[in-house]
Amino acid sequence: MADENFERRPLSSFYGEALTTMDANGNGKRVNKTRFISYRQKQDLDDDLDFVYDDADSHANEIAELYSYTEQHELQLNLKAFDDQMESYNLRPWWQKLTQSQQTSIILKLLDQLDVSNKHMRMNAARCILYLAQGCWGEVQSDKEQQNWTRTNVMLLYEAGVFSAFVELLNIEVENNTAASSAMRKLAVSLADSVDLRVILSVLYIITEVMREESKNFETSIYKNNIQSFKDEIIHPYGDDFLIVKLLGMVTCFCSGSAPHFPMKKVLLLLWKLILLSLGGIEELRRLKMQYREEAGLDTSQEDTIEVARSMRASSPPVSAGDLIENQQNDLILRRKIRLERRQRLEKQISLDEVVYGSELDEVESGGNSGDNEGDGEVIVFMEPQRPTENHSKYEFEMSEREKFAEINKLRANMFNKELTIAQEVTKNRGLPWIPKVRHKDVAAFLDASRIKFVGYVLEKDCESLIGLPQPIHEGVNTLKRHMYTSLADVQIQKEEEIARNPMTTNEPPLRQTPTEILYQAILPNLPQYMIALLKVLLAAAPTSKAKTDSINIMADVLPEEMPMTVSQSMKLGIDVNRHKEIIVKAVSAILLLLLKHFKINHIYQFEFMSQHLVFANCIPLVLKFLNQNILAYIEAKNVIPILDFPTCVIGDQPELTIETLEIGDSQTYSWRNVFSCINVLRILNKLTKWKHSRIMMLVVFKSAPILKRTLKVRQAMMQLYVLKLLKMQTKYLGRQWRKTNMKTISIIYSKVRHRLNDDWAYGNDLEARPWDFQAEECALRVCVDQFNNRRYLCTNKDESFEPVDSSIAPVLGANVELTDEFKQHYELWLQQEVFQTSVDWDKLLESTNIEI
Repeated sequence: MADENFERRPLSSFYGEALTTMDANGNGKRVNKTRFISYRQKQDLDDDLDFVYDDADSHANEIAELYSYTEQHELQLNLKAFDDQMESYNLRPWWQKLTQSQQTSIILKLLDQLDVSNKHMRMNAARCILYLAQGCWGEVQSDKEQQNWTRTNVMLLYEAGVFSAFVELLNIEVENNTAASSAMRKLAVSLADSVDLRVILSVLYIITEVMREESKNFETSIYKNNIQSFKDEIIHPYGDDFLIVKLLGMVTCFCSGSAPHFPMKKVLLLLWKLILLSLGGIEELRRLKMQYREEAGLDTSQEDTIEVARSMRASSPPVSAGDLIENQQNDLILRRKIRLERRQRLEKQISLDEVVYGSELDEVESGGNSGDNEGDGEVIVFMEPQRPTENHSKYEFEMSEREKFAEINKLRANMFNKELTIAQEVTKNRGLPWIPKVRHKDVAAFLDASRIKFVGYVLEKDCESLIGLPQPIHEGVNTLKRHMYTSLADVQIQKEEEIARNPMTTNEPPLRQTPTEILYQAILPNLPQYMIALLKVLLAAAPTSKAKTDSINIMADVLPEEMPMTVSQSMKLGIDVNRHKEIIVKAVSAILLLLLKHFKINHIYQFEFMSQHLVFANCIPLVLKFLNQNILAYIEAKNVIPILDFPTCVIGDQPELTIETLEIGDSQTYSWRNVFSCINVLRILNKLTKWKHSRIMMLVVFKSAPILKRTLKVRQAMMQLYVLKLLKMQTKYLGRQWRKTNMKTISIIYSKVRHRLNDDWAYGNDLEARPWDFQAEECALRVCVDQFNNRRYLCTNKDESFEPVDSSIAPVLGANVELTDEFKQHYELWLQQEVFQTSVDWDKLLESTNIEI
C-alpha cells in the first residue's frame, strides 16, 4: 500500500520541500536548503567552455573559411574549366583514373598555359589548377576522400613548381593598374572586381595550409622533403621581394585606397599561414625559448604559460552591482512564492499533519535565510511528508513512511557522496598554479631599502654583501634569490648597454640568420605603415565599429554585384558578412601576436620597435573598443551555415536553401574563431603593457577595468587568466574604493595570476607609480631602439673618430694606384714641379706622423 502511494518525482521538484542530512548514526537533521540549490545550479549552469587554444582551428575549418558563401557559384566554374581543358587534351575529365605520369604531364601543360599573353586562357589554366588543389571534388563521395586528394594533388603541384608560378602571377595582378583604376571609379566594389586575384590567392593558400597541416607530422611524413623545401622557399625572396612583404604591401595599398578591389580576407589568411609556417607556432616558440635561454646560461625549467592555463579551471565571474540587485529581487520573489505555496498546503492538511510536521516546516522556513554552516561536508537528502490514509494510525504511518524512504535515501546518499568526493578532490588539489618570481631589480631595491634603514648607506650594484643587516633580512634576501628569474630580454638589454658604453672594445655577436631575423630585416623599412594598415583593417572588422563613409570597405570580396531579393538570400548574406568580419579579426590578431612573440624571443628591441608603433597607432584603445561589447554574445555567435561550407556545398545532393536550413547552426555552444580572437587580442594587450607604466596608465585613462571585468563572464580559463593579468597591473592606480568594491576580483587574481615577490600591486604603494616619469621612460626606450636599429641594420650612426686607422706605411706604398692618361702624358712636368723644385724635411714629416723606421 505504501508503494502505491509513493510518488516518483525529479530532484528539481523537491527544492521547496524539507531538506535533511544523515549523520554517522543514521539520524536526520535540518540544513539550509539554499546552499544545496545554489550548488546544483552551479554544476548545471557554470560549465567551462571545452575550448582548446592552438595555433589554428582544424584543417577542414581553416579551408572552409577561405571561401565566402556568396562565391559558392564560382566553384562550378572551376569544374567546368577543368572539363573543357581535359576535352582539349582528348582525355576523359576523370582525374582519379589517370596515372601519376599523366597527371604530371597535364600539370606541366597547364603551367605552360599560365605563361601565355591571353589573359582568358591564362586564368582558365589557373582555375583548372585551383580545381586540382581543391581535391577534384566532382569525383569524390565524402569529405575525407576530398581531403586525401587535396593532399596528393598539392604535393604534385608543388613538385611541378606551381607555387612559384602563381607568385609571379600574383605580382602581375597586383601591378595591374587598369583593374585598380576601374575599381576606384566604382561607387561599390563587389566580388566581380577581384575574380582573378581570388583564384590566385586560393591556390597559394591551399598549398600553404596543406603544407602546414602536413608539417605537424613532419618526422613521419612521406613528404618531408617537400615540406622542408617549402619552408626554405617562403623565407627567401621571389625575385626582388619576399612573399610576406608583398602581402603586407597589398594590405597597405588597400588601406590607402589605391587598390580597393584587393580581397582582404584571402590576403590576410595567406599572410597568417605563411608567417605561422615559416616562423613556427606554439611548439616552435617553446623550443626556441628553451634553446636561447640555455645558450645564455639561464634556467630552462620554468612553466609554460599556455600549458599551465590549459590545466586551470575557470573561476565564477564576480557579480556586478546590477546583477546583484537583480538576483536579490529574484530571490525575494522566489521566497514569497514558496511561502505562499506552503501556507496554502498547510491550510489543507489535517490537524494530525500540523502536530507531527508543522514545527519542522516552520524551522525550515525560518532557517532558510539564516546562513549558518551547519551540515557542511555532510550528505544532503530529501524527505517529503506524506498524508496518512484513513486505514493507518499515526504509529503505522510513521513506520511505513520511514521504511519506504530508507532505500530512497540510500540511493540519493550514494549519488551525493560521489559529488562530495569530487568536490573534496578539487579542494585538496587546489593551490597556486605558478612558482613565484622576482626580478633582479626587486632584489636590489629590497637591499637598498634595508641598508638605508639598518646601516645608513647604499652600495651601488651590490646584491651580495649583507654586512650589518639583521638575520631576518638575510633570510628574506635568500628567499628572493631562490625565486629570482632572469629573462632573455634582461640579458639582451644588458649586452646592448655594454655595446653603447664601450663601442670600441665590445664585440657585437654575429647576426643569426633565423627566419625571424630575415623577416625583420625585410619589413623594417616599412614596419610602421604595415602596423597602421593591419590596425585599420582590425578596426573596420570589429563588431563595435560604426560604418563611416570614409572608412575602408573590407566587404569588397563578399558582396555580390546584385543584392539579394528573397528573405533566405538576405539571411545568407547577413550571416556571410558577419562571418567574414570574424575571420578577418581572427587572422589579424593571429598575425600581430605571432610577430610580437617571435620578435621578442629573437631580440627584445625588435619586439619593442614593433610594440611602440602599435601603441602610436592606438592599438590599446582599439583592443578595448573591441572588448567593449556583449562578449558572451560574441563568443556564442552562430555565424555559420554548415551546409554551405566547403566541401559540403559541392559534394552530394544539395538541399534547397530555405529559412529552416539556414537556421540549422553548429552543435557547439561557442564559436572557436571568436574565442581564439578574444584570447589573441588580450595577449597582445598584455605584451604591449607589461612593465610599461605609461601604457598601463592608458588602460586606466580609457577605463578598461569595467570592460575587462565584464570579459570575465566567459568561463574559459586562459581567457580569464589574461584578463586578470591586465587587471592586476593597473589595480594600484584604480584607487582604494575600487579595491574595496572588487575584493572578489582581487581574490581571483591572487589565486590565478603568478605572484611577484615584493610587488604590492593591491595596495598602490609602489614608488614606480610616478606619472612624471612615464614620458621619460618611453623616450629612453625609443632612443635605445633607434640606436639598435641604426647600428645593426642601417649603419648610420657610426662616428668617424671611432673608425679604425691604418698607420702602417707598407700598405700605402704597396697600394696599386691607377694613373690617368693625362697624368702619364705630363708626368715629367709634375715630377719637376712637385719633387725636384720642392724641399721636404723628411724627419719632421716622420715625427708628425709618429712613424718609426
